[in-house]
Amino acid sequence: MATVFTANSSGVLVDGQAVPGVLGIDYQVSREQNEIYALGSDERVAVYYGARRVAGRIRVASANPDLDRLTTEGALFQIVANLRHGETTRSVAFDDCFIERKDFSIGTGGHGETVYMFRSTRVREEDEGGGE
Repeated sequence: MATVFTANSSGVLVDGQAVPGVLGIDYQVSREQNEIYALGSDERVAVYYGARRVAGRIRVASANPDLDRLTTEGALFQIVANLRHGETTRSVAFDDCFIERKDFSIGTGGHGETVYMFRSTRVREEDEGGGE
């Protein structure tokens, strides 16, 4: 059975400080790969893997002064997302992050939202709690 982590009981930390107003966090991990073919054959005989890339986004209601500062400073930082469902928890840590881009939007009758796009050297996922 799948574990459904809930936003209401999860949180995001940047360099150990809670980020208030987080609307969401998402990330993707991609890995460079190429296929190897034998001479004179059209069938693949192996695959080799290269660089791994980690990219993500943190969506925040209105804005976050700490993330804004990191956007302009260009300093490296760590993001930790603590995901929770009942007694089950998962920690997702992004190391050596930098802000790649920042987007802001506001619509009629709504509130401001800032999306901070980041890159990371690596991502580590650790399950910490018991199952349900």
